[in-house]
Amino acid sequence: MIHPFEAGSGIEAGVDEVGRGCGAGRSGCSRYSATKGQNPWITRFQKLTASKRKELSGKIRELALDYSIAIATVEEIDQINILEATYLAMTRAIAQLKIKPDLLVIDGNRFKNQTGINHRTVVGGDDKVLSIAAASVLAKTWRDAYMEELHIEFPQYDWINNKGYLSPKHRQACFTHGLAPHHRKSFKGMTRQDDET
Repeated sequence: MIHPFEAGSGIEAGVDEVGRGCGAGRSGCSRYSATKGQNPWITRFQKLTASKRKELSGKIRELALDYSIAIATVEEIDQINILEATYLAMTRAIAQLKIKPDLLVIDGNRFKNQTGINHRTVVGGDDKVLSIAAASVLAKTWRDAYMEELHIEFPQYDWINNKGYLSPKHRQACFTHGLAPHHRKSFKGMTRQDDET
């Protein structure tokens, strides 16, 4: 059951990341700010189809008090590692908001808070907390569209279908064609040499 996180906490901002486990493309983070009781029509996030997420994304943007989407680049991911890059994208998304929230609600079990705003972490938050579910929809629809754009230039990697995750077809394309500029070279499984180490 998805619900607001905490009654009486003022403006609540849900935070979620997307693309963390991918072998290609930027990592993104979305923040969504809401007062209590908004968007009861969001159902369990993991059960949403791509078309339903896209539809909900428009409604969420209309109803949000504020929202933002920020990224960590492939270069940053390779330089500082994916966990630190995720924290970086989260911090950037929070800084971009015009309305300062009273509480950050983060999907997952940890967050490196450099914002000065109180926060809580919630494991599986995109299926439990309304503001995180909304942030998840925004993040996922943004990254899907981003990978579909990259697919136009690099169709051999099938990014329109795998969205950057290392499916067997994607891995084989890496072996056959080599890596594109958008691949995360620090990730294991990108080359045949990785399989041999």
